[in-house]
Amino acid sequence: MQTFDLEADGLRALNSTLHAQKEHTNATAWEIINPKGSHALAVGVDAPLDITVRGSTGYYCAGMNKLATIRIKGNAGPGVAENMMSGSVIIDGDASQYAGATGRGGTLVIKGNAASRCGISMKGIDIIVHGNIGHMSAFMAQSGNLVVCGDAGDALGDSLYEARIFVRGSVKSLGADCIEKEMRPEHIEILRDLLARGECDADPSEFRRYGSARKLYNFNVDNASAY
Repeated sequence: MQTFDLEADGLRALNSTLHAQKEHTNATAWEIINPKGSHALAVGVDAPLDITVRGSTGYYCAGMNKLATIRIKGNAGPGVAENMMSGSVIIDGDASQYAGATGRGGTLVIKGNAASRCGISMKGIDIIVHGNIGHMSAFMAQSGNLVVCGDAGDALGDSLYEARIFVRGSVKSLGADCIEKEMRPEHIEILRDLLARGECDADPSEFRRYGSARKLYNFNVDNASAY
């Protein structure tokens, strides 16, 4: 285990050290102590490292993550795992707004609650939230899965493309072009796998599925005269 004291050595040295690790490095286990809400921790990691952050983080922790597993033993500020490519980010506490924004792959697990715009414009990431999510979550979500074990706020899935949304609790309101859809056996199996990856023991049969009505982004020839 490599231990890095952020208070003593600074953010630039931390990220430079992590970026220097290559795919076949032997130094795979890292611990970051004294984060104290610092921004941009462990961004752009491009190696199969196992990184544990001992405390809460500020903006954009684990942004652009690729291959690494990053565990936050606290809460995460806005934009955690933004534009993540692969790997895993696990947050023991709550996440602020736009968690997992534009994520293209990998798995984001939030064991507390997530604030507004969780999964905005997601493009392949899987997000599993043990608690509740705020308004405008999965706005313009293109692909991937958003699993919510608690409740969802206003305008869920507004302007949704082809991402799947699973919610166990209540939904305050659905956004434009987002509708409830049938929960078929294949969706139960997809959700079962997502819950296992998210370290959540919820029953997949208790969830409802939401998706796009496909009215906003499909051209209707009957409306050609309007253009």
